[in-house]
Amino acid sequence: MPPPLLTLQDIRVGFGTKPLLDGAELFVSAGDRLCLVGRNGCGKSTLLKVAAGAVVPDSGERFLRPGVTLRYLAQEPDLSAFSTTLAAAQVGVGPGESPHRARTMLNQLGLSGEESPAHLSGGEARRVALAQVLAPAPDILLLDEPTNHLDLPTIEFLEREFAAMRSAVVIVSHDRRFLENLSRATVWLNDGTTYRLNKGFADFEPWRDDFLEHRKIEQHKLKRKIAAEASWLNKGVTARRRRNMGRLRALMELRKKQKEQRAEHGNLSMTVSEAEISGKLVLEAKNIRKSFTGPVLVEDFSLRVQRGSRVGIVGPNGTGKTTLLNLMTGALAPDSGSLRHVHNLQMVTLDQKREQLNTHDTLQDALTGGSETIMVNGQKRHVTGYMKDFLFMPEQARTPVGVLSGGERGRLMLAIALARTSNLLVLDEPTNDLDLETLDLLQETLADYDGTVLLVSHDRDFLDRIATSIIAWGGGGKWIEYAGGYSDMMHQRVGLPPEATKTRKAKRRAEDHKSRPATKSGNKLSYKDKYALEQLPRKIAALESEIEALNKILTDNDFFARDPESFKTAAQELQKAKTALATAEDQWLELELALENSETD
Repeated sequence: MPPPLLTLQDIRVGFGTKPLLDGAELFVSAGDRLCLVGRNGCGKSTLLKVAAGAVVPDSGERFLRPGVTLRYLAQEPDLSAFSTTLAAAQVGVGPGESPHRARTMLNQLGLSGEESPAHLSGGEARRVALAQVLAPAPDILLLDEPTNHLDLPTIEFLEREFAAMRSAVVIVSHDRRFLENLSRATVWLNDGTTYRLNKGFADFEPWRDDFLEHRKIEQHKLKRKIAAEASWLNKGVTARRRRNMGRLRALMELRKKQKEQRAEHGNLSMTVSEAEISGKLVLEAKNIRKSFTGPVLVEDFSLRVQRGSRVGIVGPNGTGKTTLLNLMTGALAPDSGSLRHVHNLQMVTLDQKREQLNTHDTLQDALTGGSETIMVNGQKRHVTGYMKDFLFMPEQARTPVGVLSGGERGRLMLAIALARTSNLLVLDEPTNDLDLETLDLLQETLADYDGTVLLVSHDRDFLDRIATSIIAWGGGGKWIEYAGGYSDMMHQRVGLPPEATKTRKAKRRAEDHKSRPATKSGNKLSYKDKYALEQLPRKIAALESEIEALNKILTDNDFFARDPESFKTAAQELQKAKTALATAEDQWLELELALENSETD
């Protein structure tokens, strides 16, 4: 086996009392597709900077094989030194490489090369930085949040580009679908240490959960051992203690180890303050039209939004997603057409640019306006307790907002938005800079929210998990609504029947089933029901595997062009498998609840 192109061993970096990286390792071989994952603030970007040579570790070894070329995409690229976007993109192109590749890459990313870097949007600056690292075709690519501020067509272009490249790639990203489609191995950074799984991100989360469960058992054993050692210490005589100082030191080490384990990151917790709303209809738009000085952004748009809906809005950057969102919420007046809201609508908005935050405010002031308490869902809470729900430590209460990381600002905006009483949540790119665990919890929180959600996002996985319908740009100011999530929308666009949208939440569904009789005859499960309950988990697992395999086939963007009929057949099979999975899950849930009811009778 050839030696790695890049080796990081026993890397230690500390910015305070507790080291950020403590023995971290990273090995990158030719052709690797690695994703680097972990919570916000755990040190992923720092480890990537060490790998790039941009940060010198306190201790440890970095070795890059002689002759190996490496390019690093920073989370916030600095293009201020360049007069044009082409000059920025050409900076890494070597003497033996084509000078035209930089312009070609810029053109494919939607830029001409003549733009001034000083006047670029966040998404445009990200495209220039991507062209800068992609144009030289290096041996190793280190990418820190490459999909941030990019629209879906650009993200899908990047997937195709990276899949075709021979470069080894290391990716830090919050975009699940992007990681699942590209990664072949996963490096998990947790408590300063790295753990490697030689499988892609799709297999990571179950593996991580098993790891944490095993560690929980080990911690329980450690606690019991400490109790036994402490009992021995208390019962022993002075002379015995003197003879057993080694054992006493071992006890101190055990206690130190337990303290370090307790000092791990806490668990994120979210709740949303809900307001009652009368009636089923939340808003109705009729024949809305909007344009500014350029092309028409919204043309003849009509929509009815029912209470409890989760409406996702997707389209390329610049097509008018935020304009459409502002029209639907009444923040922007249409040129023609009409908009009607329910009379007691209480709206809370989360903007994508974090403009609602004053960088000079402390974290506490941003949350409370100067008080030490905050009202959440009708209950008064101390601000430090609420901060802990979003992984902020009490000592950060006086931290200025301006020094928070992008992920921390994202969590702060969520904390502010979810504390306010609402029956309509308006989320414009809420997933930017959030880590995967925060995204999971946000998804669960929105699933339990009885109000309505309007959502602009480029995160395909998040849209699939949240949305009950998708409004997609159709060109020429036209916006078309599709039932289901992002994948459902893509299938419907190639002529497939829409998948039946399941709008009931799991919590409600469980409550509905609990109110029903356990079985048709009495409260005991029949033999047939018991057998079905045993078999259904295997059936569900098989259907999930089938869906995963079909999804991988359908994410090949060239598949439809090569063989439209096979693409349509595969998409229809996916539709059937999803329907069968939903039916099996409902049946399993009903039988589980029936079993629970029969056991408590």
